[in-house]
Amino acid sequence: MVGAHFTPGPSDTAPLGAVPPQPRPPVPGPPARDTRSLLLRGAGLVAIAVVSGLLWFLIRHDSTPDEPVAQPPAQNTGKYQFTLVAGPAKSNECATKSYGKTHDFFQDNECQSLVRALYTTESGGAKALVSVVLVGMPDSTKAKALKTLTEQDGTGNVTDLVKDKTFTGDDVPSVSGSDAAYASSVDGTNTTIVLADFYAKHKDKKLIEAIADDAVRLSADLKG
Repeated sequence: MVGAHFTPGPSDTAPLGAVPPQPRPPVPGPPARDTRSLLLRGAGLVAIAVVSGLLWFLIRHDSTPDEPVAQPPAQNTGKYQFTLVAGPAKSNECATKSYGKTHDFFQDNECQSLVRALYTTESGGAKALVSVVLVGMPDSTKAKALKTLTEQDGTGNVTDLVKDKTFTGDDVPSVSGSDAAYASSVDGTNTTIVLADFYAKHKDKKLIEAIADDAVRLSADLKG
C-alpha cells in the first residue's frame, strides 16, 4: 500500500555548512639574482675600463722623443764615392783666403763663414783630387753674385787647400790649374765651389766634369 505523499518543508532540509575562503596563489616575484655573478661581471667591466684608460693616457702622453735617424755622409750617396783627405778647414776670412777678382769681391762683401775640404775618388782606374768649398754669405743675392763671378775665366777663386799648401804630396794635381773642372751651386745664402783634376796627368774632360758636378753635394757634409 502506497503511503501518502509527503512534501518536505523548508525546515525539513539540513542546512549546508559555509565554504571557507580559499587562499589566493602567491604572485610570482622577480627571479632571484645571482649576486656573486653580478659582482664578478661588474668588476670585470671596471678592470677593462681602467686598462683602456691607462693605455689611452700613455698614448696621449708619451714623452719619449723619437730617435733621430742618422743620415749617411754625402760622399756615399751619389754616383761617385769620395774619400776625405784634408779638412774641413773653417774660417770667416774669405778675403785673405782668395785671389784675383774674387779677393776684391770679398774685400767689399766679406763672407760670414768659409769651409774648405779635399776629397779623392776613382773611376775606371783614374784617380781624381776634388776641392769643395762652402762659402756662407750675408744674403742670397751676394751668394749668387759670388757664383756668377767664380764661374767666369780669369776671375780667381777661393784658395783651395792645395794652392795654400795645406795638402801636399807626390804628384798632387793643381785643382786650380787650366785642366781642372769647375762646378758650383747656390743654396740660400751658401755658395758651393768645386774644382777637380786627375792625378798622373790623366786626361778625360767628360769624366772630370762629371766628377766635379757630382761633388757639389759634398757641401752638405761641410755645413754646421
